[in-house]
Amino acid sequence: MLHIAICDDEQSFVDHLKSLIRQYAAETGEEIKVSPYYDGLDLIEKYDPTVDLIFLDIQMKLVDGLRTAEKIRQMDEKVGIIFLTTLTQYGLEGYKYRAADYIIKPIRYVRLRDELNRFLSMSRQDASPSLIIKNDSGKYKIFLKSLRYIETFNRNLLFHTEQEKIICYKSMKEVEQDLKGQGFARSHSSYLVNLFYIKGVQKLEITLVTGEILPISQPKRKQFMEELTEYWGDMI
Repeated sequence: MLHIAICDDEQSFVDHLKSLIRQYAAETGEEIKVSPYYDGLDLIEKYDPTVDLIFLDIQMKLVDGLRTAEKIRQMDEKVGIIFLTTLTQYGLEGYKYRAADYIIKPIRYVRLRDELNRFLSMSRQDASPSLIIKNDSGKYKIFLKSLRYIETFNRNLLFHTEQEKIICYKSMKEVEQDLKGQGFARSHSSYLVNLFYIKGVQKLEITLVTGEILPISQPKRKQFMEELTEYWGDMI
């Protein structure tokens, strides 16, 4: 299912775009969920990381589309963003937030159809596995290829990604189950490591390609080395 968010402070425009999306779904057979938001702040505070594509108006009264896109990118690096604007210069400025495109209002069905066809084609070629977690700050979509390791932290978990560190309230056992078969292995009761990032192992220490050193506990070393050897064998 494709999950689309529309963020625009004009109710009439949101209704119009929803009707065009329904037309597209009927013609193509795509299953599409649409979530409307009427201001950038509303989208930021209620952000749902299951959203695949956002139609985002640049000119809104409370929090404009450019500031909204900046905040969204901190929570979700991959979600598609298509800016909606009446002025081309704003659309061009939006590319700094890795927008998929921009559309000059008013929007017509032919343009919407072409944009959705292109977005679906690109997203299906780059279907990177991800994990959704939440904490008191909000919900986050974490792409596994950017997740180096997870460690226990003050009775919670700390996800170390290429971009930032994110707190998660799940247990290590739950997350380990979520990531089963995705190239992660438990090196220690407090560490779950992405095998892709491992540069080498010496005795009871793991060296990552980033230079970070992580521990291996003696009870888990045998199982961990077996999983690493199997992973490296598959990679060769």
